[in-house]
Amino acid sequence: MSNPTLRILPAVLALAFASAGLSAVAQTTTTTTEPTVTERAKETGKEAVDATERGAKKAWSATKNTTERAVDATERGTKKAYNATKKTTKKAYSATKKGATKAVDATENAGHAAADGMRSAGNKIGEKIPGTAQNEAAKKQ
Repeated sequence: MSNPTLRILPAVLALAFASAGLSAVAQTTTTTTEPTVTERAKETGKEAVDATERGAKKAWSATKNTTERAVDATERGTKKAYNATKKTTKKAYSATKKGATKAVDATENAGHAAADGMRSAGNKIGEKIPGTAQNEAAKKQ
């Protein structure tokens, strides 16, 4: 081989290796800006799971809040009903007691009046029968 060929051969080989290396680097460093179908499916699935979790949390909170409100309303209603029943029962008891007392008094008064009437009728009858205390008392007058 001649002297100029020896000089050119290393240069050609160096250029060949350099160009092969550059094309390999160019192929590996080139990135695609669009995700693949698999990556898009994974991201869409992840977003759906996240949205479902957020919806479930909102539904749970809403159910919990509504239940707490219902319990509070039921407790308030129960207290009101209990207090109303207690007051009404006291009023009914007082009215019954008052009515019973009046009925007893009226019955006693009627009984006393009837007894007094019977005594006076008995006295008048006794005045007419000879030998009775009423007859003797009527004669003295």
